[in-house]
Amino acid sequence: ATPVIRPSQGAHLVLSRAFLPGRTAIMIPKTDDGRVLFAIPWHGRTLVGTTDNPVKSLSIEPRPLAEEIEFLLSHAARYLSKDPVESDVLSTFAGLRPLISNGHAESTAKLSREHALLTSKSGLVTITGGKWTTYRRMGADAVDRASEVADLPRQPCATESLHLHGWQDAPTETEDDAFAVYGSDAEPLIRLCTERPDWSEPLHPSLPYRAGEAVWAARHESARTVEDVLSRRTRALLLDARASIEAAPRVAALLAEELGFDDLWQQSQVEAYRELALGYILGGQGAASG
Repeated sequence: ATPVIRPSQGAHLVLSRAFLPGRTAIMIPKTDDGRVLFAIPWHGRTLVGTTDNPVKSLSIEPRPLAEEIEFLLSHAARYLSKDPVESDVLSTFAGLRPLISNGHAESTAKLSREHALLTSKSGLVTITGGKWTTYRRMGADAVDRASEVADLPRQPCATESLHLHGWQDAPTETEDDAFAVYGSDAEPLIRLCTERPDWSEPLHPSLPYRAGEAVWAARHESARTVEDVLSRRTRALLLDARASIEAAPRVAALLAEELGFDDLWQQSQVEAYRELALGYILGGQGAASG
């Protein structure tokens, strides 16, 4: 098969809210090298991104390159209320985009962010490219094409109106409420947090999460590791990597009590999470070299 994907890395920085007070995002449509830059109010922080660098080797845990960090800091300084420096970065992370190659573009910034459907002579349907924010359309297009190839009766797609778990007609919580992101699960979560006084306590003074959220994650969201709670069920790792490391022992203890694990399990979980989270801290296992 002819390769059709050229991977591109995008890096992001997380700063305190002080760098972008208010509720309005900033988008710079063209930077020095033609990339788009944005700064967004996000979970009480400021999210700055993104870069667009072609990469040859793929990693399960991509790390921002040193030049990406410098690019984001120097450009953000032109537009934010004060100039950020490396010590201001609460967390930094990178992701990989599966861009569709046209075989000619010199820069990945010029490659399509859209998805593509390919059908082989044998009838194999392949969907490639795209991004998380268009997954519903991607799913609909792939199923429709497969139906055509297999000569199945055409059925109307229900993807567009399919509700995610937690969906509700109208939010019952205020937009600033810490539990608003849980949607219809917010009220039962609040009740759980009141079952024990310590479950209503913050996981960490610098994080917007309570201890009961770790218990909820174990009971109702299939969380089984400290990384599950701090990286995937909450955004603690991305909001403040150092604070999340400090919260890890508390989360391990909560999970151990809930799931029946011992002290050795807690210790190994904390160590594994610390090793992971250091990669999100500048100067920890830090930015990768170019």
